[in-house]
Amino acid sequence: MAVECYVVIHNIAKRHNVGTLARSATAFGVTEFILVGRRDFNAFGSHGSTSHLRFRHFHSLTDARLYLKEKDCDICGVEITSGAVSITDHPFKKSTAFLLGNEGTGLSAKECEMCDFFVYIPQYGGGTASLNVTVAASIVLHHFGVWAGFSERIRDGNKFVVAERPLKQVSRKYCMETDDQIIKERKLRQESASEGFFEDGKNDVSSSNLLDSLFSDD
Repeated sequence: MAVECYVVIHNIAKRHNVGTLARSATAFGVTEFILVGRRDFNAFGSHGSTSHLRFRHFHSLTDARLYLKEKDCDICGVEITSGAVSITDHPFKKSTAFLLGNEGTGLSAKECEMCDFFVYIPQYGGGTASLNVTVAASIVLHHFGVWAGFSERIRDGNKFVVAERPLKQVSRKYCMETDDQIIKERKLRQESASEGFFEDGKNDVSSSNLLDSLFSDD
């Protein structure tokens, strides 16, 4: 089975970062861009790249984790933790989903619980404590592509050749779901609720507000 790469976003605070993340995702061979929370999103900064990227939506981290585990996918948190491994060591074994945290606070405790391991990006200058989430994502996704041996895109002059635009999957900045996906997701939610595993609580006010600020319409 071919190695695949996924990006998971949950509570990024700055709305315009979603579009820029999507642009990096297409550049570095991401298979799917997974939104957790609301389905509408701001595509500013994507430069049309959202048309070349598959989107999938889940209402909770629980559902996203179950889906990724069905894909036999490791979940990697991009965060500086005590056990985090440098991205330059390429600590990957198989298909991997990268979970990116909030720009100000990083990954929450709930988000960290769903991760199988963590990577961090070494810094060599002393002028900043961390990187912008889109910059960090680009570095991490590039390293994974190198490890996975993804084929380099052909070039034309001083730019890479853009593929023909596929059938539009995202309409009006909205992540669409089929009836089968909705039915399957509801079933997964019922099963996970009965187990009480990684359940997203209704009292998580700060996380909810962050999602509202990220995915609300212009």
